[in-house]
Amino acid sequence: MAIPRFFCPVVLTPNTTIKLAPDLAHHAIRVLRLKSDSNIVLFNGLGGQYPARLRIEGKNGFAVLGEHDPIETELGGDITLVQGIPAGDKMDWIIEKSVELGARRLVPVTAQRSVLQLTGERLHKRMQHWTRVAQAASEQCGRNRLMEITDPMALGDFLERGRDDDGDMLFCHPASPHTLAQALAPGQDRLALLVGPEGGWSSDEQALVERHGLIPISFGTRVLRTETAGLALIAAVSALRGWN
Repeated sequence: MAIPRFFCPVVLTPNTTIKLAPDLAHHAIRVLRLKSDSNIVLFNGLGGQYPARLRIEGKNGFAVLGEHDPIETELGGDITLVQGIPAGDKMDWIIEKSVELGARRLVPVTAQRSVLQLTGERLHKRMQHWTRVAQAASEQCGRNRLMEITDPMALGDFLERGRDDDGDMLFCHPASPHTLAQALAPGQDRLALLVGPEGGWSSDEQALVERHGLIPISFGTRVLRTETAGLALIAAVSALRGWN
């Protein structure tokens, strides 16, 4: 059985004992039914992890930390998924699998054909939920650094900001004659993949990305669903680049 891993967003110091947050302690003791002296692993998202021993005192949980383990499981390159916000809870799936596949960041885009529009308190609650999904996925898959999830933005705002961290940008469109393999430049280690929502990108959005000089690509002869396209592309880029 794999040793349970927990995201713990506090300062972690080797060979110390910390009190676990109530929700973390509840999950470990009541949900997973771990016993006192069980082996666990804590990480705070800043790199590496800490093997620890669980100590239970009543309803409270404590972690007796061991030495810092600098192990990392990040990809050899930097992939940003720029995802047109889909309907329902499809973004949960996209976030979870993007974490597992090693994406460094996810940018939710309020595309013209996005059914789900988020503002105010609804946006705040959804961002908190998406963050928890990413944290849980990191716990499960062994990543010790959290995938960044930015606040939702319009496609034009993303293109205008010109963030160097995103590297070359590939605009995913099933009608493009260019393939992913053709678009990948030699030595490219930073890449942004732009995937539309259900219904794809609008004609205005397509014209916008053309004005910004983005490279349009297609992926095979089949039209992929929005919750499939970005994940398939992340996996394909990793395979073509030899990242693991």
